[in-house]
Order: sequence, then structure tokens, then C-alpha cells
Amino acid sequence: MLTIYRTDDCVIHELDEFQEGAWINLVNPTMEESQEVAENFEIDIADIRAALDEEESSRIDLEDGYTLILVDIPTTEIRHESKNYTTIPLGIILTTENLITICTEETPILQHFIQRRVREFSTKKKMRFVYQILFRTAAMYQSNLRIIDKKRTEIEERVGDNTEDVDLIELHELESTMVYFATSLRANGVVLERLSRYKRLEQYPEDKELLGDVIVENQQAIEMTSIYRDIINGTRELMSSVINNRLNNVMKYLTSITLVMAIPTIISGIYGMNVRSEGMPGANSPYGFAIVCGAMVVICIIALLLLKKKNMLWVFCLGNIIEKNRTEKSVSSDFGEGNNFLFVSGLTLFCFRRILFAKGIITILFY
Repeated sequence: MLTIYRTDDCVIHELDEFQEGAWINLVNPTMEESQEVAENFEIDIADIRAALDEEESSRIDLEDGYTLILVDIPTTEIRHESKNYTTIPLGIILTTENLITICTEETPILQHFIQRRVREFSTKKKMRFVYQILFRTAAMYQSNLRIIDKKRTEIEERVGDNTEDVDLIELHELESTMVYFATSLRANGVVLERLSRYKRLEQYPEDKELLGDVIVENQQAIEMTSIYRDIINGTRELMSSVINNRLNNVMKYLTSITLVMAIPTIISGIYGMNVRSEGMPGANSPYGFAIVCGAMVVICIIALLLLKKKNMLWVFCLGNIIEKNRTEKSVSSDFGEGNNFLFVSGLTLFCFRRILFAKGIITILFY
């Protein structure tokens, strides 16, 4: 799409043809539109199409009759069925009398100028216009970084309650975004430094002051990216530690169940051996079954007391989890929704197997 704008008395309006002092805005232009602009302003069509390559790096080129400036700007894309941030190139071409912008999609950075949200904006003051675009770019980076940090805070708040797989994926996407932002901001910083050194580009004192502000804002965005990336790495390590700790707790609970349930299993296994009953204690006594069951209960109680002393008693741990769920009125627990279901299923399976062992003891002793 090709649109032409021009400001008269600080009011922007759209034109139907190329004029001196106009701003030509190309959004994902066709080959015909690119060819038309290249022929009218004597520009190499490769420089116009360069901004349409998503892998194009930021740079500044001085050509005969025009100057090409390529910078990376932030935008959004859909990854893993969610909106995430990335960067795309924005091309700015300065000719003798006009300014041309090229981008693959509509960007809020340029929409601010079209919607008259920028003060002291004029398409005739080309260098000031360029610096205003770069200033809006740095401000957009900072705004997106604050949104990313807010998402990171939301994930961190869920770490202690019900961390899910989607949180890990979102955290990975935030880390990827930080890598894109850090690379693009450093490249934009190099372009800004070269702009401050070039004598060929006509600059007024107020333009140089605005360029200084742009450099400061870009450097601040770089520092914000570095800080937030370190914080995200810390959040990821915290999440990994919490998940490992929960896994250790689950293994501790299952171990306590195994220890307690192993006692009846061993005793029932001994009494379930196919041997003569003369040497089995209580085999010929009418109270043999009660004696054996009582012995198992006593040994189990001793084991429970020892586990409680070591803070490994799964009964009390499970009671705390259930009480917490009732208080928060939440389905999830310290195990997570999936792990809670697996824990209860495993407990039921253990109890069912022990009932079968007890039935075997009764069958052996009384039949």
C-alpha cells in the first residue's frame, strides 16, 4: 500500500500524487508500487525492498542522491497460540526533498504521526522527522518491556500455587523476546552513533538535541532489556527449584506410603508361604489371626511415629493439602492438578493391593 502525506501549517493531510516536501509511506508494497517510487525518486529498487526482508540488519548507507536508514522496531506476532513480541525492519530513505518509509506492516510508531499525536511534526523537516520516528521507536521498546515485565510478575506470582506447563512456555517466549530486543537495540544504537557523526546530513541545533534524547532513550531501553532478562532468568531458576522441590516432596510421600504398607506385606507374605503350620507362631491358636493383625497394627504405629518424627508422615501432609484446598476453594494443591490426581490414584491402588493381601491371610488361616 502506498500513501502520500504532507503537513501544511502543522496539519497533516493525504495527497494523490508526489509533491515536494511530502512523506511517502509504503506498507508491504507490491513490486509495481516499489518500481513506481524507485523511478520517480531515482532510488535503487533493492534499497526499497531491503526493509521487506525480516532478516535485514540495522544499518545506514549513503548513496548518490539519497540516504538509506534501516532500524529494527518492535511488533507483535502469534507464537504457540499467544501474542508475543518480536522485531521487524523499518526502512527510511531521505532524498533531497522527500522522505520515504517502508515497512512490512502497519506500525503504531508511524500511526502516531498520521493520527496527529506528535507535536511539532512536519514532513518538510526531514531530519527532525527521522529523529522523531527513532524517538518513538525507543519509547515503544520501553513500553513493551514494561508489559513483558508485568507478564513475568504474573507468572512469578503463580509459582507458589499452581504452576502449569503453559507458564514455562510463556517464560521461554519472554526470554526469546528479550534476545530479539537486545540484539535490535544494540544495532539501532550503532545507527544512532553514525547519524551523530555524519556531516553530509543537514542538522540544526534543535535536531542535534533531539538526537541526543533519542540516544539516551535507546540506551535506557538497552539497560532495561538487560535488567529484565536477568530477572526472567532468576524467575526461571526459581520455577525449576520449586518444581524439583515438589517432586522431592511427592517422592517423600510415596516413600512413606511404601514403608508403612510394606510391613503388612512382609508379615502376610511370611504367613502365606506354603509350609507346615507347626512352626508358625499362632497358627494353631484360635486367636492367631487377631494376634497377627495386632502385631501388624503395632508395628505400623511405631513406623508412623518414626515417620512423623522425621516429618515424612504422608497422612498429615495429605491432611494439610486438603485443608489448604478447602481454605482457598481451589481444585489445585501443592502437587498441582495433575499430580494431585496421580497421588490419590496411587494411594487407592496401594490400599486395594493391601486389602487383597489381607484377604489372602484370612483365606490361609481359616481355610
